[in-house]
Amino acid sequence: MAGALEEANSGMSNTLKDLFSGAVGGVAQVLIGQPFDIVKVRLQTTTQYRGALDGATQILKNEGAAAFYKGTLTPLIGIGACVSVQFGAFNYARRAFEAQNAAAQNKTINQIEAEPQPLSYGQYYAAGAFAGVANTLLSSPIEHIRIRLQTQPHGAGKLYSGPLDCISKLSRSPNVAMGLYCGTSVTLIREAQAYGFWFLTFEYLMQSDAKRNKVVRKEIPTWKIALYGGLAGEMLWITSYPFDVIKSKMQTDGWGEKQRYKSMRDAFAQTWKQEGLMGFWRGVGPTLLRALPVSAGTFATVEYTMRLIS
Repeated sequence: MAGALEEANSGMSNTLKDLFSGAVGGVAQVLIGQPFDIVKVRLQTTTQYRGALDGATQILKNEGAAAFYKGTLTPLIGIGACVSVQFGAFNYARRAFEAQNAAAQNKTINQIEAEPQPLSYGQYYAAGAFAGVANTLLSSPIEHIRIRLQTQPHGAGKLYSGPLDCISKLSRSPNVAMGLYCGTSVTLIREAQAYGFWFLTFEYLMQSDAKRNKVVRKEIPTWKIALYGGLAGEMLWITSYPFDVIKSKMQTDGWGEKQRYKSMRDAFAQTWKQEGLMGFWRGVGPTLLRALPVSAGTFATVEYTMRLIS
């Protein structure tokens, strides 16, 4: 009984550490990535810019430097929660797989108890995908609010006075499911694919380094963690970007008679018909440029925080 209670307390402690470290990493992610993100969204949802540099220049000229942090309050709170959930869910699934692998080994060698066994790369992808699915409930409305605030007209033509006004109006367009949670179907697919590859890539690079240099994980220097995290960020977007484009189109679509896309499938079909293959990759340049420092900062911050509190 005492052993079971101790194990439960240990599991809860680990989960709280994962959630806290993820939240700290999420704040770093937003502060680093927000200027890149607004340029990406503008490129995905309008054709008025010739490219990323032109988009950034025009935003700065017409709207001022503060425009690069439009809608930051929502992601600062929300993305902190999202990254917290991502790391919490990933590590929960990782420990479940480790226990499952240990039980399988016990059965094979007739041991009463064995140490947790490392995951296969397929299991790392599955754990990451689980984190993405768990994250969707939060990320879908948070990103929808952020995109609406980032793409609304400047000045007197503003549609929303702030995040709360945006939430209120989206929830009545015509309801929470179809308004605030618009685009959730494609967000779910994107999140599973993206975070499956994000965590898989990072873990592969970290484990390869530890094995190659004969060190334990906590001995890997921070600059390497940042490098591997940055490369994982590139893989995240390369493997999921077309889904993100469709999500942005659906979450900037009009309502009622102004609605262009009837469904995720319709959005894919219209994008293919009107823009061809390259339509699914609009804005990928600034996205990949953003991904390296943002993902590097996220993993470096999470790993550093975990080392401090462990």
